[in-house]
Amino acid sequence: MVVSDDSSDNSVRELCEIYSSEFQIHYYRNSYPFGTPENWNEAIRKSKGEWIKLMHDDDWFADANSLQKFANAAKVSSSKFIFSAYRNNFLGENREEVVTLSPFRKRLLKNNSATLLSKNVIGPPSVCMHRNDGRFWYDKKTKWVVDIDFYIQRLAVESFHYIDEVCVSVGISEDQVTQDCVRKPEVEIPENFYLLDKIGWSSLRNIAVYDAVWRLLRNLNMKNESDIVATGYTGTLPEIIHSIVTFQQQLPKACLKYGLLSKLFMSFHYIFNFKKA
Repeated sequence: MVVSDDSSDNSVRELCEIYSSEFQIHYYRNSYPFGTPENWNEAIRKSKGEWIKLMHDDDWFADANSLQKFANAAKVSSSKFIFSAYRNNFLGENREEVVTLSPFRKRLLKNNSATLLSKNVIGPPSVCMHRNDGRFWYDKKTKWVVDIDFYIQRLAVESFHYIDEVCVSVGISEDQVTQDCVRKPEVEIPENFYLLDKIGWSSLRNIAVYDAVWRLLRNLNMKNESDIVATGYTGTLPEIIHSIVTFQQQLPKACLKYGLLSKLFMSFHYIFNFKKA
């Protein structure tokens, strides 16, 4: 077990010392805080095992056999990327939510990993295990899309294995980095568009990805290209983005707020414009 400590005190070190007689713990204190996600990469760089199983400090295994279920999957599957169903635990709310991969979303993911832009059906890194091959890293330029960027990279060139059992409990609180990014145009727009720059804007030819961008622009109320530039995005905006924003501004706001109508107009626009991507 590798512990990469990004904290400012000795509490993590002291906790590791308590369990050092029960587990083989390799503890490393960073010389300065690397932050998310570079601290994850540092833990991976320090790891010598065949597989990487990240566990964030607010997540935990669902039961005593959870890690064994990942190990068993690694033995029977040729896939280099494994993930499981999980349970969201809303800390302070006394509420839980089990998250599984539906057959429909599983097909979408198999056909095109970019569909994760429409919905992260894998979950946070704590629910995943992957080969320690040094081929992929978490992009330190991102925070909001950091996990799906990593998944898209891997699943574009390799298959996945899904464990349809809850193996991980995920703690959710307002203190998390991703929770602090929700509905912030200056975070969501630059990061999503940066990711689209990486994987190619032609990904919008997939209607699930197209719908994701449609909802992103709608939810963040992007009225024109100037609004997008004002968020901090410095890349070149493709014609399709101009087309979507212009079309949305021509619609009554009530149509965009009502999910079914918005989906209908998105589909109409997609049919006549997706080739611009």
